[in-house]
Amino acid sequence: MRVLSRFMTSAVSVDHFPAPALPEVAFLGRSNVGKSSVINSLLGAKIAKTSSSPGRTQSINFFEVRWPGKPQPEVVFADLPGYGYARVPRDVTSTWSSFVDPYVANRECLVLCLALVDLNVPPQESDKRLLEFLRSAGRPFLMVGTKADKLSGNQLRNSLKSFAKDFADLKIVPYSARTGAGREELWREIRAAADSRNPDQRAFA
Repeated sequence: MRVLSRFMTSAVSVDHFPAPALPEVAFLGRSNVGKSSVINSLLGAKIAKTSSSPGRTQSINFFEVRWPGKPQPEVVFADLPGYGYARVPRDVTSTWSSFVDPYVANRECLVLCLALVDLNVPPQESDKRLLEFLRSAGRPFLMVGTKADKLSGNQLRNSLKSFAKDFADLKIVPYSARTGAGREELWREIRAAADSRNPDQRAFA
């Protein structure tokens, strides 16, 4: 699937958020989980900055997404700061709640939250807290298991069982930014969420 994308803005306060218009999909997860790599894989372009040093994203970065032949963008991706990385200065992380929490809790055009977890490590307490926060905010969310290509078939099945045990009744999409495994399934979930907000505009048909 080919799409066109454009960086919109970075926000470090509620006042910096773009005007709510299009359906938005938020990407959340720990700092080393590979959020930017997943976004780049979905968009087919290196638009979200990746780094060998976790914790580099310290704002909410917004990206417009448009299909070729469509006159207007159809959805917006929001890349949120990663959590749980000790080297991010405390004076930086202390400000995140002033704009990250309101974005997740109050953003009226937010239609789906993608909670990214690393399938190569056991479920983390910080991941559990994220899911509890999303549930308390009443947000629809989906778990995306990153770096699936690093596991053998048996290892992947065992990892998914481990996450399913800790997060019962929660769908998990295994994903590999390197091979593209899970890309089509994740796009189907994104399209369905966007269409649910604009049922009369089948932007992704």
